[in-house]
Amino acid sequence: MSYIKVHQDKIADREAAKALCPFGAIAENAEGVLEIGAGCRMCRLCIRKGGGAFEFVDDSAPGVDKSKWRGVAVVTELLPDGDLHPVGLELLGKARELAAKIDHPVMAVVIGSGTDAVVDKVLAYGADEVHVYDDPALAHFRIEPYANALSDFIEAVHPSSVLVGGTVNGRSLAPRVAARFRTGLTADCTVLDMSPTTDLDQIRPAYGGNIMAHINTPRHRPQFATVRYKIFAMPKKGAPHGKVVRHALSADRLASLVEVLEARRKPVEKGIEEAEALVVCGRGVKKPEDVEMLRELAALLGGEVASTRAVVEAGWMDAKRQIGLSGRTVKPKLIVTCGVSGAIQFVAGMNNSETIVAINTDPKASIFKVAHVGVVGDLYTVVPELIARIKAKKEAK
Repeated sequence: MSYIKVHQDKIADREAAKALCPFGAIAENAEGVLEIGAGCRMCRLCIRKGGGAFEFVDDSAPGVDKSKWRGVAVVTELLPDGDLHPVGLELLGKARELAAKIDHPVMAVVIGSGTDAVVDKVLAYGADEVHVYDDPALAHFRIEPYANALSDFIEAVHPSSVLVGGTVNGRSLAPRVAARFRTGLTADCTVLDMSPTTDLDQIRPAYGGNIMAHINTPRHRPQFATVRYKIFAMPKKGAPHGKVVRHALSADRLASLVEVLEARRKPVEKGIEEAEALVVCGRGVKKPEDVEMLRELAALLGGEVASTRAVVEAGWMDAKRQIGLSGRTVKPKLIVTCGVSGAIQFVAGMNNSETIVAINTDPKASIFKVAHVGVVGDLYTVVPELIARIKAKKEAK
């Protein structure tokens, strides 16, 4: 376990030394010796400003042999109609970028039943190897056999990193398998990078989105990360290449305590994630009736209306239309924010949009830092003018 060692002979001023810790963790014991107490948060401020009196000691157990773990693996997810969830293809593109930095192969894991068409598609999107678990018992997602399949792949292949889509199924599967291998998992990453040591730099918002946390797993393998849909760009489709490796599980590993009695298809809903244009309602909208003005603008743009968390909590809009860390991640061709301040929690869910137009009366609003076009003005003046101009242009045609 890592700790901070106190060199008593290097302390010139004991009171000044105790004052170094903002958490009050440096105190004298009964013998008058300075110690680091349980209040220590390992901020290491005492090390930086203690003049050599404090030393960080890392006596953790040796980590795994990283040379035995090779490859960036992507767990692809099958939709009920048998096609691939798009997040798997996005992760294949990112995996290719990460693997190129360390000269590792890109591997995809396909788990399901009747997967031949899907395998060809995965190969076309950049996988060097596709590891397939195809069995009728895997036709529906059940956590026990799916976790056994992914665990079997990891035990056989030893991938250095495993990327999983941040879907309902992915968020169930990834932590269970990570726990089996006693390794780390970072959920909802917004940025991924790879170091020369093969350590995956996993970056995600933390503390309510107020900071961006950089998380590493230097002593364990594999490294797990989940990523939401629409965070990374879709790679270009090419000619299928690579090899296919088929695996089989024993009957006991395919067994599950869950029995699927019936599967019903839900009505297809068009979510804000699929819209090419979005108009976002923020705190600057004064009353719920005014949302109709934004709906009209969205309709003229051929898009949908979305919202911030505050608008949803006020009961003005459905939670399915919320953008941000606690809502949906979107990447439309055009997004127009109306009265949105631009809190980091919101921005994290839309900053990859192709064109961002911001309307706000406050010229210092954070949203202008990410906007491609900023309009400083009252949305009650700007939006009706936009509507009138778009209508006039349409009528002229």
